[in-house]
Amino acid sequence: MTSPDAPSGAPSLTERRPVVPPDRLLAELVPPRHFADESFATYRPDPAHPSQRAAVQRLSAAAEEIRRGPSRSWLKRAKSAPVAIYLDGGFGVGKTHLLASLAHAVGVADAAYGTFVEYTNLVGALGFLPTVEALATCRLVCIDEFELDDPGDTVLMSRLLRELADRGVALAATSNTLPGSLGEGRFAADDFLREIQALSDRFEVLRIDGDDYRHRAVVTDAEGLSDDAVRAAADGRDDATLDDFGDLLAHLATVHPSRYGALLDGVGLVALTGVHAVPTQDVALRLVVLVDRLYDRDVPVLLGGAGEKDLFSPEMLAGGYRKKYYRALSRLGSLAADGAALVG
Repeated sequence: MTSPDAPSGAPSLTERRPVVPPDRLLAELVPPRHFADESFATYRPDPAHPSQRAAVQRLSAAAEEIRRGPSRSWLKRAKSAPVAIYLDGGFGVGKTHLLASLAHAVGVADAAYGTFVEYTNLVGALGFLPTVEALATCRLVCIDEFELDDPGDTVLMSRLLRELADRGVALAATSNTLPGSLGEGRFAADDFLREIQALSDRFEVLRIDGDDYRHRAVVTDAEGLSDDAVRAAADGRDDATLDDFGDLLAHLATVHPSRYGALLDGVGLVALTGVHAVPTQDVALRLVVLVDRLYDRDVPVLLGGAGEKDLFSPEMLAGGYRKKYYRALSRLGSLAADGAALVG
């Protein structure tokens, strides 16, 4: 399938069907480019929210504990419970910044860093036991955006974390949902309460209060650019892609989410015309994953059509996945601002 915008000269994301070998999935378990240079020193705690400074102090101490930890022999390491920290807080308070800083403080050679969906995709690509063996070579496994979208993921991640903790691997995670509330509103959480409680019991919870550092309200009514302006901007850049929004949404259904990062290889600007409300929940969740990969890679976007206006329906924003959608809106707004600045 080719976008009707492709004849302008800019290539289309719908023309890409990336193939990602498992070893690349493992190699990419590092802090994303957006946070590649961040550290505890570059985090600026808000004096109005003491929990931010407290989180930096606790994580700095945890990094030291992990670095000076026992021998890498898991038989020796398993004698005491490894560090397990869960960062809870709203959007834009710096949880991902702190998680990446922890990975850098421990050493990226000794840490695996990925989003929740990247770990579940890794298990799908490698198999469960090979994934455990690969991650068990690390001192620390960082899990960003910890969310449980279905019962299968609940059981899978609970078992994976149990195996890693038993081998002495330290764990750190971020989310907008407290561990005991994971799964609420999305499936019959009561049926999996034992698994959810097992996850919750593993973590020391650090609450991080504060406002969105991007200093923009999370809104859904930001107007889009004209489609002609989007096309002209994409035409003027060699690293831009140009797609009709509806065509791109349809294409995402044909690409496994584990390949969305590879879909963006070499892309410096994503231009979208005809942006409109996302029709269904499955389409919306795929878009959330794409926005996360765009944000990880600092890829600016240009939004034509309606822009962010009513991108997700009121029902979506009130449902069980609402925190995913609000995160996507916050990140997409930031990337759209970057895109507008890029093209003047």
